[in-house]
Amino acid sequence: MDYEFYMQLALKNAQAMKGQTDPNPIVGSVIVNHNRIVGVGAHLKAGEPHAEIHALRMAGEEAEGGTIYVTLEPCSHQGRTGPCAVAIVEAGIKKVVIATLDPNPVVAGNGVKILEEAGIEVVIGICEEESRKMNEVFNKFIVEKKPFITLKSGITLDGKIATHKNSSKWITSAEAREDVHQLRSENMGILVGVNTVIHDDPELTSRIPNGRNPIRIVLDSTLKIPLESRVIQDKQAETWIFTSESHDREKRKTLEAMGISVFKTGGSKTVDPKQVVQILGEKLVSSVLIEGGGSINAAFLENKLIDKAVLYIAPKLVGGQQAPTFLEGTGIENMSDAVELSDVTVTPVGRDFKFVGYPVY
Repeated sequence: MDYEFYMQLALKNAQAMKGQTDPNPIVGSVIVNHNRIVGVGAHLKAGEPHAEIHALRMAGEEAEGGTIYVTLEPCSHQGRTGPCAVAIVEAGIKKVVIATLDPNPVVAGNGVKILEEAGIEVVIGICEEESRKMNEVFNKFIVEKKPFITLKSGITLDGKIATHKNSSKWITSAEAREDVHQLRSENMGILVGVNTVIHDDPELTSRIPNGRNPIRIVLDSTLKIPLESRVIQDKQAETWIFTSESHDREKRKTLEAMGISVFKTGGSKTVDPKQVVQILGEKLVSSVLIEGGGSINAAFLENKLIDKAVLYIAPKLVGGQQAPTFLEGTGIENMSDAVELSDVTVTPVGRDFKFVGYPVY
């Protein structure tokens, strides 16, 4: 039997739901009986039935004696929905093909145990790497209770994000900017520094069909954010501001009265990135896209908080010592200490290049 063919279908079903299921994983499932697909399913939203249940309902009686393909180990616990492993047993499925085991400590092999104890044949590891990467957000969040953080920047070939006169529109092509809106939709939060809000007055929304607007997260140590800013006024998405001990108390009252959530971190004059990440995890924000300037980007990288880098590189040269780059701060002293990126991919997007890599600390 062609395990990979059917698992690829399950993976495609899951991928289509990216950005809809947080903080749950994206999962797809396919049921095959007598070489015919009789049921398909995907997890649509946290709290709703899992992929396996949708597939079983579609298959009905035709599930009995069939094989179910699922991109993540069926759950074994009673959460907001019942355990999928039990439903699979009750449906009379004879074989379960799984891409990856569930890193959730509550499941972690228990789903497979239920299936095998019921006499069901279990095959594990089909398209495993694809499945793991697809759920990189969930895999981190469920274990560490901290968001998966992606650093995104649109840069010139010499690493600039603006000219020395602060002109930045547009570095990258329309196709690259559309790809960024997809990235925004896939993340629960989008993070910038207050200077980005002051200089650009961005909306920080996802302007694509069926897109989801992320929570807008602003780091602002004194609360100097202008009250007329779009992220304050437009109500298109929630806005959360992280500040320091030295913030303006009266401004905080005003912001909170306008429906803005304000969180204080322990830094006396600056916002502590580690505390920001801790609080976001406690608030069940499982993924964050950083679209900050060089100082914000450097602060998160220096604290080893960046999980993934996505750079849209335009074939342009700007030059200028005073032109800002996407990574500033103090920087490293020795080249031997440079942060290397692993698992790198480079793909064309319009006339630009999308560079994706994972920092190795």
